[in-house]
Amino acid sequence: MAHFARIENGIVTSVLVVDNEQEHRGEEFLNELLGTSDVWIQTSYNFNFRKQFAGIGCSYDSVADEFVAPQPFPSWALNSSNDWVPPVPHPEGPEGDYFNFHWDENNQQWVAVEQSGEQS
Repeated sequence: MAHFARIENGIVTSVLVVDNEQEHRGEEFLNELLGTSDVWIQTSYNFNFRKQFAGIGCSYDSVADEFVAPQPFPSWALNSSNDWVPPVPHPEGPEGDYFNFHWDENNQQWVAVEQSGEQS
């Protein structure tokens, strides 16, 4: 099955599945089926092309021909690879610890969160 993302004003508004037999004409097929004249761009569920799978709310960078995830936090910036990066690099914990980190937007920092689970 092939997946196609509807693009409206540069934003993905829906993603539909097209049978492999219609993949070669996915945009035309979907517009005939729906009675529309929308822009449909194929996306890869396996991340084989266009950087990542297009989800609703993603944007489409037509110059790079790839989908860009929504901005996770207002302080994060888009880098030259179309990846969102925080203003402070993600910390690396010691191997074997039971911590990961979440971003605290209000304080602009990473916060360690203890994971539940048994230690060896």
